[in-house]
Amino acid sequence: ESPTVEKLHGLREVLSSLDINLPKQGTIRPGQFNGILARVKGSDVEPLVNEMVLRSQAQAAYAQDNVGHFGLSLRRYAHFTSPIRRYADLVVHRALIRACKLGDDGMGDAEMAGLSAVARDISVAERRAMAAERETSDRLIAAFLATRVGATFSGRISGVVKSGLFVKLDETGADGYVPAGTLGRQYFAYDELKAALVGERTGETFRLGDSVEVKLVDARPVQGALTFEMLSEGRSGKPLRRGRPGRTPLGGARRDFRRKGPGKRR
Repeated sequence: ESPTVEKLHGLREVLSSLDINLPKQGTIRPGQFNGILARVKGSDVEPLVNEMVLRSQAQAAYAQDNVGHFGLSLRRYAHFTSPIRRYADLVVHRALIRACKLGDDGMGDAEMAGLSAVARDISVAERRAMAAERETSDRLIAAFLATRVGATFSGRISGVVKSGLFVKLDETGADGYVPAGTLGRQYFAYDELKAALVGERTGETFRLGDSVEVKLVDARPVQGALTFEMLSEGRSGKPLRRGRPGRTPLGGARRDFRRKGPGKRR
């Protein structure tokens, strides 16, 4: 479906901080996103904008009603392949057999009446399978890297939260955590609008999408968790003013961040 109003508002705020305008009124069209992506291509903000545009899109879900496909700019859309792959594909094939009168093994009236429940159950099952796959991958990668504690890696900041940064390694695609309390001898505040952690004293900034170098300091295969130490310096920036709208207020003890143990992204 189309992006929600809340997600568009968040994207608009991020783009505004980069002097990129997203219309506040009227219908948002896929072509507008394509124009934004083309504008930042090759720039240092390209990874950030690409990630934020992707996160603004609605998550795909199965549904009885045909709402089209926003990203492909199609009013009518159905995705299906061979029915041996997934139950969702089998449902579509049987519905087509019924609609086109191609045989006796099409969908019956009772099954047609229960399509909404089937769509909901398939969507939930798909989310559950994806989570299991992700957790398995995290554990296997953590086990693989457990023998490389102390090694350095190149990666990219893939997530920013109040308590720290998530970094995705270029070599393996593994996600690890950098606690904010280990970034330097100053308090780092969370700038939600810019998806960044900003140093209170110097304005040093670590932003979503930045390329960085990190050192692996801990690997826990059972939890699928990696903890990194940041080796790269942040980009230069301005310290955040206290009470500025859209920002997490400055202040508080740095030890609050240190309480956050190593973990994986949820």
